[in-house]
Amino acid sequence: MVALTTPHEPLPPKVRGHAESGFGDAVASFAKLVTRGRGGGALVVRLRGETVLDLCTGWSDRAHTRPWEPETLALSFSTTKGVASTVVHRLAERGELGYDEPVATYWPEFGAGGKERVTIRDLLTHRAGLANVRAIADRPADLLDHLKMEERLAARSVRAPTERSAYHAITYGWLVAGLTRRVTGGRGLAELVRTEVAEPLGVDGLHIGVNETARELVAQPVGSALRRLGSASRVVTPVLTGVKPARAFHNALIAPGFHELFEGSEPSIWGTEMPAVNGALSADALARLYGALANGGADAGARLLSEETVRDLGRVHVRGADVVLGMRMRWRLGYHHAFGTGSRAPKAFGHYGYGGSGGWADPDLGLSLGFVTNRIGSMTTPMADLTLYRLSRVVHECATRHLFVR
Repeated sequence: MVALTTPHEPLPPKVRGHAESGFGDAVASFAKLVTRGRGGGALVVRLRGETVLDLCTGWSDRAHTRPWEPETLALSFSTTKGVASTVVHRLAERGELGYDEPVATYWPEFGAGGKERVTIRDLLTHRAGLANVRAIADRPADLLDHLKMEERLAARSVRAPTERSAYHAITYGWLVAGLTRRVTGGRGLAELVRTEVAEPLGVDGLHIGVNETARELVAQPVGSALRRLGSASRVVTPVLTGVKPARAFHNALIAPGFHELFEGSEPSIWGTEMPAVNGALSADALARLYGALANGGADAGARLLSEETVRDLGRVHVRGADVVLGMRMRWRLGYHHAFGTGSRAPKAFGHYGYGGSGGWADPDLGLSLGFVTNRIGSMTTPMADLTLYRLSRVVHECATRHLFVR
């Protein structure tokens, strides 16, 4: 962490950490949005290689015995997709795969069922035609067998690639894992995230699943939203599947018994590789990852990707109303536009997740943000909730003023 020489902003009660002068509005927004209710969270912001905000608050367990610390990890749902996608870019940069090559070039079984023309670029922009998780999983135990999920996705017969994106909410991670496993001679994404992203950046807070070293740092999810979703699915399923526009949303996002994977003191979701869902991430590690993507591929002297690669992956490749999400999306290669940053940040991109966690980079400012929380509120969406959107807006405004007055 870079030492700051400018005066720090005072922190309100319950908020720990530090904030560089000029980011008081972001501190106030964090305190207002994250200290209320149960649970906790952390926010880290980096600007041109310097940490300007490093805040945490609340509790990482339901019993309120473990305060949230900077190294606390949170299960971050779809925020994991951005981490997994970065592995693909590392392999592409070394020439081990090509974005416009068919996936089946590296994963021959994937060419079954009419998918032989699906390219890696199609996969990274959610046009592989495989968003439907219910087509490959009948029960919660299926979701825990990541190798079986890869095999079933490869064997599916679908019409693909599709012209419009259809958010692969749960299946995306297994598709990326299946591809990278074949390219790297059998290495799983839990290992690849460590060796291709975490170690080059020199960070500890990027994990797929929860290993022995991480389990003491993982925050327990707080809130009943997942359980209510599971209970309601018996009623919701026939309603949504009976309405054509809602069917794609249901089939991509409501996996059978999904909520059961998060129950207990050591939930079963910990022990699998679900690289679209079960990233155990820290705010600092996310800010470091996106700090590299915001600054030509390097952060704090650690080179992750080349400037040329970063320019290409930050370019919008597919835009339009997503079939699953029902909202207009601007898909980069494995990332979406950074919601909440406003029209003054047209190049900002990253990935957000259910429950509220997320990370993003703005190459125009050299700015990155990492936010994690264990609070799953009733108003969350597949792309986070208003807490992250509001924090992103205020952080971007503070950073813009900060650079201007300098």
